[in-house]
Amino acid sequence: MTEAFLQYVWQHQLLQGELVTTDGLPVVVERPGVLNLDAGPDFFDARVRIGDTLWAGNLEVHVKSSDWNLHRHTNDRAYDNVVLHVVYQCDTPVTLHDCRQLPTLELRRNIADALWDNYDALQHPPAEMPIPCMDHLPEVPSFYIDSCLERLTLERLERKCATVRQMLHDARGGWEQTCYWIMAHYFGGKVNALPFELLAKNTDLNLLSRWRDNPQRIEALLMGQAGMLEGYFDDEYPRQLQRDYEALRQGACLEPMKGFLWKFYRLRPNGFPTIRISQFAQMVCQSRNLFSHLLETTDAMELQKFFDVSASPYWNTHYRFDQPSSGTTKRLGESFVNTLIINAWVPLLFEYGNQNGQQQYKDQAVSILQQLPPEKNRIIRQWQAAGVKALNADQSQALLQLYNEHCASHDCLHCQIGYKIITH
Repeated sequence: MTEAFLQYVWQHQLLQGELVTTDGLPVVVERPGVLNLDAGPDFFDARVRIGDTLWAGNLEVHVKSSDWNLHRHTNDRAYDNVVLHVVYQCDTPVTLHDCRQLPTLELRRNIADALWDNYDALQHPPAEMPIPCMDHLPEVPSFYIDSCLERLTLERLERKCATVRQMLHDARGGWEQTCYWIMAHYFGGKVNALPFELLAKNTDLNLLSRWRDNPQRIEALLMGQAGMLEGYFDDEYPRQLQRDYEALRQGACLEPMKGFLWKFYRLRPNGFPTIRISQFAQMVCQSRNLFSHLLETTDAMELQKFFDVSASPYWNTHYRFDQPSSGTTKRLGESFVNTLIINAWVPLLFEYGNQNGQQQYKDQAVSILQQLPPEKNRIIRQWQAAGVKALNADQSQALLQLYNEHCASHDCLHCQIGYKIITH
């Protein structure tokens, strides 16, 4: 038995039989109270009738009544307004600081064994079962799971919007600047996200706009600012980039990043930062006002076409400067483009709707997710093995949120699907 489980049972009133205090007085719960996740009593603003008296106040929940003394609540004035002590087992009477005995409700006989057994099974699944409720999911109606996933998509979007809000604050409310920064962040992938974001913040968007009609100058500017053009090169292309960058650097007083910040190790060659920077330069050249252009694009296929860019021709036969490789066009792959739309553009669009009170942009963000195919990763494969198949990116995002926020930590008490299984 755990305190968290008892709180859960009380919050949802999953009780059976008549409730009676240890003094033999009947208890009627008119309002269980609001669960408190901070310091102080476990439930605020409860209403319980004990005998003939209706009490309004706070409740404290413990596994054993002696935990009250163990936690030193008696002399803590924050607990003065506790009107009922809810416990699984009463092993000692409890008094308040003024020596009044606190009414105690023991729940040992009021909780069905099946409730605890269901919860305990979710907390201790077989080691080979990454999703705790995998064996129980067939018991949950599919329409109920779909309803939960719909809510979880919005929950994940709201969580991602926190990053957008911080960037928007740093950009002093500039949506074009924020779009530029967040796109750069996700162009870096998991490994080079931070260096790419630093590159964008170290390279003024207005300066890039001046050279938007000259892709080589844009690439020189970004490569130089990334610290990639230091030293001597044999190939003419990087030497030309060096010359272009030096001219730009002197005119704009630029300061490059440290090249060692970029990581190549354990990356597939197509994901090398040299390739990604060149592709990013091509994307920057495609639209004079990136955010405004994307805002007008409601169709996911049109977004995919916009991000379908290739690195400059030099990179067809290179992955790094002065290191020839077999010839192949370095295009952004479909999977990478979809990831960019899902993680960068969709949260930005959703937050734009939030900030401006325009529901159509929030709906547009969700619609784009529904038009994109589901992501392919370890977690989504685990859900598929459990019998829950994502039909689109909207659902795969929801499944990622569900796994990361609940399944990975076995937090089944705060999961709607967990509630359905526990109370089944």
